[in-house]
Amino acid sequence: MTTLFISDLHLSPSTHEITACFIRFMREEASQAEALYVLGDLFEFWVGDDDKSEFAQTIRDEFRRLTRSGVPCYFTQGNRDFLVGKRFAKQTGVTLLGDETVIDLYGQPTVILHGDTLCTDDVSYLEYRKKVHQPWLQWMFNRIPMFIKQKIVAKVQTDISADKQTKSLEIMDVNQQEVESVMNKHHVELMIHGHTHRPNIHRFISNGKTLHRVVLGDWYTQGSVLVVDKTGYDLQNRTFLSTN
Repeated sequence: MTTLFISDLHLSPSTHEITACFIRFMREEASQAEALYVLGDLFEFWVGDDDKSEFAQTIRDEFRRLTRSGVPCYFTQGNRDFLVGKRFAKQTGVTLLGDETVIDLYGQPTVILHGDTLCTDDVSYLEYRKKVHQPWLQWMFNRIPMFIKQKIVAKVQTDISADKQTKSLEIMDVNQQEVESVMNKHHVELMIHGHTHRPNIHRFISNGKTLHRVVLGDWYTQGSVLVVDKTGYDLQNRTFLSTN
């Protein structure tokens, strides 16, 4: 049996090849797994659990199909889907996790997270993150009409895209000191995260111990899946098939 990790799919109604790959993954691979972990940014932007669009329902259906089959699924909110909430969890059967969660991965204590909180050099983003995670602001946003939400989200996406154009890749990557701080805080030697879209397996020394950081890839041009079993872990790609 395997445990699977994915992140940064950025699904939207227009990403047909990515969505098709995700559905195939859910039905053919995740359905055979011991557990599935989604580490944020499943969606390009989740406007709220009250989204009744056909696309949103399709994604809910896939998770519900998986969890009802007996495969547990865990979801960590990312910077694009921080509005995934209790209603989504109830409708799909997924378990929502906090910003940092320590799991026992075949005897290996492991901290899992989306990864955006590790990017401490990106001060402007962290300020934005702090604002949008305020409970009162989310409470208000969740109670305005859907068409207004969509306009707000479109504006936010435009601003985010423009902001990225002015930042270096180094600023948007993780801060090594923060990585080590989080791992030492949780007393773990393995970290798994997404967000940076830089799939890799990093090995480094901290406090005399060899630590490992696995970065999940995005799904822009191919799927990215971390497959873990009792023998170890393997960061793999999945090819998109034509939807024509």
